[in-house]
Amino acid sequence: MAREVYLLLLLLFCGRTISEWQPLPQMPSETLDFGYVPHKIYNTNAYYEPGTIGILFHIVHAFLCIVQPNYFPQDLFKKLALQTFGNKPGDYQKAVYYEIGFIILGALGILFVLLLPLIGLCFCLCRCCDNCGGEMHQRQKKNANCRRGCFASLLLVATLISSIGVFFAYAANQHLTSQVRGARGLMNNNFKDLQMFLNGTPGQINYLVNQYNTTKKKALSDLNNVGTLLGSRVWEQLGKEVYPALDAALTMAGAIRETKEALENVSGCLEMLQEGTEKLHTSLMDVMEDLIDTLNDSACMATQAASTCNLIRNSLNQLTINANYSKVSYTLHASVKRLGYAAFNDTPELIRDQTKNILSDIKSILENVGSNITAFTKKLPIQKILTDFTVYLAQNEAYVEYYFPLVEQYDFYRWLGCLILCCMVILILVFFYLGLLCGTCGYDKNATPTTRGCVSNTGGNFLMAGVTFSFLFSWLLMLTVVVTFITGGNMEKLICESFDDKTLFQVRHSI
Repeated sequence: MAREVYLLLLLLFCGRTISEWQPLPQMPSETLDFGYVPHKIYNTNAYYEPGTIGILFHIVHAFLCIVQPNYFPQDLFKKLALQTFGNKPGDYQKAVYYEIGFIILGALGILFVLLLPLIGLCFCLCRCCDNCGGEMHQRQKKNANCRRGCFASLLLVATLISSIGVFFAYAANQHLTSQVRGARGLMNNNFKDLQMFLNGTPGQINYLVNQYNTTKKKALSDLNNVGTLLGSRVWEQLGKEVYPALDAALTMAGAIRETKEALENVSGCLEMLQEGTEKLHTSLMDVMEDLIDTLNDSACMATQAASTCNLIRNSLNQLTINANYSKVSYTLHASVKRLGYAAFNDTPELIRDQTKNILSDIKSILENVGSNITAFTKKLPIQKILTDFTVYLAQNEAYVEYYFPLVEQYDFYRWLGCLILCCMVILILVFFYLGLLCGTCGYDKNATPTTRGCVSNTGGNFLMAGVTFSFLFSWLLMLTVVVTFITGGNMEKLICESFDDKTLFQVRHSI
């Protein structure tokens, strides 16, 4: 790795030294243009606009989030799909914890359904035994008017809230019926769109297979220009780090050039020094011989000069020169050659080893992929699959057309039943409204129960009728509400929401 980096820096350094940092040529960026896949114009509208009924949807959704704030139970659904639910004791506890909101509301609704008729029956029995009911005399109390006004206000508020509920129930009932009636046209459009999709599928597949040539041409173009493409990207990525280093290398190159000149001067001086050394050596040898002759003279044998002559004789070996200047010249030339040319000498082998057969292998692979795609599309029985699916689609369309009138008939019965329930509630509310109106308009504080007017008496009868019908029919309405709320609420939380946020598909793919 160090050799490759050194080679790259050296090449860039040489390039800048010669051409003053000419930037690498960059290939113009091209995008793959596959054109447009042949498609049909479908009739089904993929966007649904609920209109004004959307306000009711938001209210119901907010209430469901309060009742059921838990996330989608993916683990429980996986166990149900794998038929392993209940193998662990904690599975039922998790299911109960998830459904705790619906369980509480369902229990309250069932309690209402059971207690309301029972309380009404108790009132009837009590009334038949003459133990409850109004008295024929009236006691005037100080807070009677205040109590009467509070009771009337509370009844009016409860009646208004119930009226809004009835309006929402009627709107939802009508909306569901209109959606069922419009489902025939929607399903016909769906079947037509599916048939149109099946007819256009072979052409789309052939178009996509043919578009492989566009990808292959682009890939081959990039392979032929891999040096320029890769070099420009390396240049961009390493430029911020390499430029300062190369600037320092340029400064060092100047210093090296000056050092080279100095070393050349040193080399010249070295030659002169060698010649002078040889002359000095010859002169020293002559001097040594003369000194030896002098020391061998009889005068040096005297007692006074013997010690001095011995010292001179022992130091004659120091007159030799042992300096070897040839190593300096070898170092100056051999090291520079080794450091300067080693990377260049290894460049052909490096390029040959790293790019050997790469381009030819990639081009061969691209050609083989194209051949494999074409062969696979020919082996795949697309036409047979489309024909079988077309037959299956026609059978289902005939099945839907046959049974859809029955669905509309049952939906009419459902609509009629919900309308009857709404009418029963409206009847009770009308009794309460009339009772409040007649009681307020015909009230006379001086009149006794036996002498009160017809309007006031009629108001009391309306209120009693409203209470009676409430005891008779409210339990049936509550039972309907409990069943539809628990069923529809779980469908909304478990199916509709998970289908909308794709959680249901994630669970399906993880099984």
